[in-house]
Amino acid sequence: MTHSDVVVIGAGIMGAAVAYFATQAGASVTVVERGLPGSGTSSHCEGNILLSDKELGPELDLTLYSLGVWKNDLAHVATDWEFEAKGGIIVASKESSLASLSRLTTAQRSRGIQAEEVDTERLLELEPWITDKALGAAYYPQDAQVQPVLAATGMLGLARAAGARVMVNSPVTELIRHGDRVVGVRTPNGDVTADAVVNTSGTWAGGIAALAGVNVPVRPRRGFVMVTEPLPPRIRRKVYAAEYVDNVGSSDAGLQSSPVVEGTPAGTILIGSTRERVGFEDRVAVDGLRTMAQNAVALFPFLAQTRIMRHYHGFRPYCPDHLPVMGHDDRAPGLWHACGHEGAGIGLSVGTGKLLAQAITGEQPDMDLTPFAPSRFGEGAPEITLTENGEVAA
Repeated sequence: MTHSDVVVIGAGIMGAAVAYFATQAGASVTVVERGLPGSGTSSHCEGNILLSDKELGPELDLTLYSLGVWKNDLAHVATDWEFEAKGGIIVASKESSLASLSRLTTAQRSRGIQAEEVDTERLLELEPWITDKALGAAYYPQDAQVQPVLAATGMLGLARAAGARVMVNSPVTELIRHGDRVVGVRTPNGDVTADAVVNTSGTWAGGIAALAGVNVPVRPRRGFVMVTEPLPPRIRRKVYAAEYVDNVGSSDAGLQSSPVVEGTPAGTILIGSTRERVGFEDRVAVDGLRTMAQNAVALFPFLAQTRIMRHYHGFRPYCPDHLPVMGHDDRAPGLWHACGHEGAGIGLSVGTGKLLAQAITGEQPDMDLTPFAPSRFGEGAPEITLTENGEVAA
């Protein structure tokens, strides 16, 4: 048995961020990962850092804070994981969508967000290959992008260089208790005790919480991405339809799809997006891919003649109230959570990691964590559990 100040469950980008900032604060850290670093949601997504899809509220505040961390605290390594302040554009093709977009941008500007309403002439200057069916758009120069696997493994590498220990292929099968307090984790490769146990296990976070007897209702929400053949640069920013904002905030379990299209430094174009709650069902949803392709062509007609090289899918950690679960769990002293960020997890990871490290090491966090408190789910019994292999039980 070994002991650390902090044990982090999960080596995706969220766990890597917590580990990095905790080591920067002087804590000894052990990360335990059920598989390999970055092999879950972090390697099956696009890497969004978006202000544009956030309504006013705590998540937008956390996004602004996180963007500052990306641009300032991590500026010295930004090129290592392809951080790109490329900007984003929301396109409206219906009068009703245009009116809703105007209301959104007005509200966001009141919070200091740079949100420029643009007409069709300006839109064509920004994105010359865009559809001529658009009625207007909103341009967000602060939106950014990062390569998520490089960011996750890069921050984990920085944590290890600062002394963090990483245990791979080590699913947590039990939380070690001393009375009511959570004091460590049990894995097939040995036990680790700690003053703070941090649950950053993404879509499996509800099962980890259940081991402590508390309910954290994080569930998987499946999404697909398609990747085109390499092309000359044609799409300069992340471009998506206004309906995407509604889908992000929806609680509908059924298939939802709205176009999200962006170019990459390698010349390929990423096409999304879908959302559906189907558990961990891993089959390829052909209808969903077909709808994504049709939506993308409606946004950028030239894509009709473009070949798709591959597609992939992953599971976003969905929380019913659409807010992350972040902070100390008063129902299980010693247990902390950083999960439930759904599709915003890449962008919010570094802000979450810095704030949690501050709180764990006794500093006053830069932001109030109350809106994200795990205790908001009450004292009800947990709804899901883990098997002995660390899998989510049916």
